[in-house]
Amino acid sequence: QVQLVESGGGLVQAGGSLRLSCAASGRTFSSYALGWFRQAPGKEREFVAAISWSGVLIYYADSVKGRFTISRDNAKNTVYLQMNSLKPEDTAVYYCAARLGRLESALYRQIRSYGTWGQGTQVTVSS
Repeated sequence: QVQLVESGGGLVQAGGSLRLSCAASGRTFSSYALGWFRQAPGKEREFVAAISWSGVLIYYADSVKGRFTISRDNAKNTVYLQMNSLKPEDTAVYYCAARLGRLESALYRQIRSYGTWGQGTQVTVSS
């Protein structure tokens, strides 16, 4: 089982960019589907983006489509979330999550599909 550690969060002005990284331990990283989720104060955790073990399948929430890009580097055991054109409503704690093996398309967006989670990294976007 992998362990996940996020980094790259911080404070940025609206319109700015950040790149989040999620480094994983373990030798089977390439076998995991990976997702990014976020949770704003007082709100439920929500799906942001996901990528299949092969990197071929990629999914985004409508709220971030066209602004965020998920990618993975299996050689570095790392998944990234490039966030551009950030808005104040993107402010949240961002979590990466992992699930061993394949997933049906509809399941990539669901929290319950993922069994391993990182500790989260705070992203704050000022207006």
